[in-house]
Amino acid sequence: MTDKTALAAGFGADGLPLSTLALLALMFAGAGLSASGYLWLGMGVGFAGLVLALAAGVLAGLALTRNARARTEQDRIFRLVGHDAAACFSTDAEGHVLLRNRAAEDRFGTDSASMVATLQRNILNPGALFLKLQSRAAADGAAREDVATHDGRLRVMVHRSGEGRFLWRIEDIGSNAGGEAGERPPERPGERGADKPGSEAGGADLEEVPVALMTFGPDGVLRSANRAARELVLKGELRSLMFHDLFEGLGRPVTDWLGDVVAGRLPGGTEVLRARTGGEESFIEVTLRRFTEGGRVSALAVLNDATRLKTLEAQFMQSQKMQAIGQLAGGIAHDFNNLLTAISGHCDLLLLRHGRDAPDFADLEQIRQNANRAASLVGQLLAFSRKQTLKPEKLDLEEVLADLTHLLNRLVVERVGLKLSHLGRGPNRALRPVRADRRQLEQVLINLVVNARDAMPDKGSITIETEPVTLVEGLRRDRAVVPPGDYSVIRVIDHGVGIPAENLQKIFEPFFTTKRVGEGTGLGLSMAYGIVKQSGGFIFADSTPGEGTTFSLYFPAFDGEDLPAPESEARRTTGKPGEGVVLLVEDEAPVRAFAGRALRLRGYTVLEAGTAEEALEILRDRSIEVDVFVTDVVMPGMDGPSWVRIALEDRPNVRVIFVSGYAEDALSENQARIPNSVFLPKPFSLNDLTATVQAQF
Repeated sequence: MTDKTALAAGFGADGLPLSTLALLALMFAGAGLSASGYLWLGMGVGFAGLVLALAAGVLAGLALTRNARARTEQDRIFRLVGHDAAACFSTDAEGHVLLRNRAAEDRFGTDSASMVATLQRNILNPGALFLKLQSRAAADGAAREDVATHDGRLRVMVHRSGEGRFLWRIEDIGSNAGGEAGERPPERPGERGADKPGSEAGGADLEEVPVALMTFGPDGVLRSANRAARELVLKGELRSLMFHDLFEGLGRPVTDWLGDVVAGRLPGGTEVLRARTGGEESFIEVTLRRFTEGGRVSALAVLNDATRLKTLEAQFMQSQKMQAIGQLAGGIAHDFNNLLTAISGHCDLLLLRHGRDAPDFADLEQIRQNANRAASLVGQLLAFSRKQTLKPEKLDLEEVLADLTHLLNRLVVERVGLKLSHLGRGPNRALRPVRADRRQLEQVLINLVVNARDAMPDKGSITIETEPVTLVEGLRRDRAVVPPGDYSVIRVIDHGVGIPAENLQKIFEPFFTTKRVGEGTGLGLSMAYGIVKQSGGFIFADSTPGEGTTFSLYFPAFDGEDLPAPESEARRTTGKPGEGVVLLVEDEAPVRAFAGRALRLRGYTVLEAGTAEEALEILRDRSIEVDVFVTDVVMPGMDGPSWVRIALEDRPNVRVIFVSGYAEDALSENQARIPNSVFLPKPFSLNDLTATVQAQF
């Protein structure tokens, strides 16, 4: 047994070393002798030195007595614990190790001068544990706590053994393998529990850890939460709550998950749960692990803020959903455009043989008009899927709205007023031009105004605002990010019934409508969404049920030069109608039949092919002269641009007309531009086709 004693021998009652008192006594005595010429002064100083000398002697005797008592107390204690199988230490109030038994030397060595350094060998935060247990022992006489280590568990006990003296006992109590599910052992008299609910539970050493930690009982009761957890979930407030009061998710009661982890039926794991506390929606990544605390089985929860991660995930899922819907809408539109081309085209052929006085003329006209209506709906699908053919130009929004106001006033009924307002204008804050398709932008505004009118069945007013806006930082909202920069903003504001929150995220999806059957197709807002996005802008909706709705359109400011107007398709009209040879390549037989008959009726010689391969086979005959290729873009096998590039190697002067049910962007973005080519979107009429072909001669 090693003696590390640092007794108080050599110190006076006031804490001054006795050597210092003796020195002072000698100084006063010397001063008395040197002042012998001054009788009364010499006698006073000498008397003071004598008093100090006597005091030093008395204190030295007391110190020797105290030292002897301390040695006796230490010897008495270690006669009791010297042969204890558990490691035992005697420490002072500062934690210095005064004595250790043989088991302590074998278990922890002899090089640790303090209790904190000794505990540090096995425990994560020994300083906090030392202060907690010693302060309890100083107040109550004894304290105890079971702590987990990397290879087992230790029971640390401390008793107050005298004034400023403590006796520590550290005992191995088993392995962590498999854990224990027993109840906590009863506390001994004078001990204070180490597992009170609150920030103190689970050990004060976790309070300042910069990781959010909580502990829960098997029944889901919150036992502890450190500072980081309280700031993350409880916003600094510690309350008696259940696990299900704090979190929700998983598709089953979260308490069942916690119960399975505590019981060992599940090894733990990580889930992203919705936090129930706080006003704003937030998500927490919760990692649960089973552990034993103070003899009780508990669940340790490690928390991380997953709100941003969940928001990004929702943005990604929304983007994927809209992309999938857009692809579906574009595919449907392509197929419908082929059907509508055949329907309206053959209707045009019939109308050529039926004058207005014919009995079937009215029926044929109805077919043609309804085909055009269907084509308009398909155009809205293409607009949503951003595959509509746009003709962007530099636009002054104030000018566009001024020209459109007359039409908009006719659309709203007398009970609804329409107001145009330009905000934020000034010498240095003019509304900037934008680049968009004027016709399509007007259609977007018409749809928004009509919706606003329908949202106010009784009376009200609609306001169209414009405002120049500069975003210094990116604007994040509705799962979209508007980059920093200058924007021209249009707002359409109504004071109608509003849109419920559960519908606000769905309003831009095709066919979603809250109107009764027959009152709307559900394509108006989806078309507006597609046109704005295809123009490089953003559209947002803000609504409060019972108060109204505001649609905000952000268009990037355009400072470039105005683009020249597209050259008219009828720019080349030198040839006579019906002169020339046309190679028609179309995989849809009804469309090919209509187009071939239409061109022959205009006097053209038409060669037909159902695939690109057939077209190239026809062109192998060098004796065949062709003036114009009319070809579909998307076909089975080789597509239109691919076969045309091959054909133009030997026939570089042939003009090309591409036709497609998709937008022109599908051609320009994915295929190299073909020289001497124009684009004709489906569905096209007989006159559209023949006029476009004639313009190539």
